[in-house]
Order: sequence, then structure tokens, then C-alpha cells
Amino acid sequence: MTYFPPRRAPRAPRTRFSETTPAVLRCQDGHRVRGKLQAISLSGGLLGLPKPLDRGTQVKLMFLTGSGSVLGVAEMLSPITWSLQPFKFVKLYDDDEIRLQAAIQSSLDRSRRALGQLERYRSW
Repeated sequence: MTYFPPRRAPRAPRTRFSETTPAVLRCQDGHRVRGKLQAISLSGGLLGLPKPLDRGTQVKLMFLTGSGSVLGVAEMLSPITWSLQPFKFVKLYDDDEIRLQAAIQSSLDRSRRALGQLERYRSW
């Protein structure tokens, strides 16, 4: 019998915004933590934090993009370092998802244009 591994869904496009993007996390006990968004996708991202939160902690995450504010519920994953911690979105409302998708696409388009400019002026 032939075994075919299950197909994985393609990874969501991810990007790093060109400008520093502050983020605010509100924990269930009401206390707030400030951080900086390092990378983002529609499924989650990476935050720079003063100190990591416990794995599995659910927070409300808010940050501003060029397309507007994004508010979602996120679950913190295992920290990578003392100051970098990934998260995954647990809940993202339709309007916030649309704004986030537009911001990611805009950032990816800018990166492609910059790469195209670099290639055009590259000396071979």
C-alpha cells in the first residue's frame, strides 16, 4: 500500500514592515505589555517584548498599520529568546483581517519594487 503524506496548506505570506510597529498586548488579568512587531502574517507573527509571556497565554493584541488599526486575540507561543516571542492569531475579525491583509500586501509590493530597482541598477 502506498502512503502519501497529507498535503500541507501553503504558508501565509509574511513580512516585516519597513517602519517600527509598536504593539500593545492586554492580558486577561488586565495588565498591558508594550512590544514591537518584528514579523507578521495572517496566521501570527513575532513580537519583541521586554520579557516573554507564558506559553499559551491569550492576549488581545493591537497595532497600527498603514491600512488602519488591527485588533485580534492571540496565543503566545514558546519564546525564541528573552526578548522575541512568536504568537498565533486565535481570533481576527473580518475588518481587521482585511486591514492586515492590505498592509501585508502593500509591504510585499514595496519589497518587490525595491528588489526590481536593485536588479535594474546591478552591474553584471
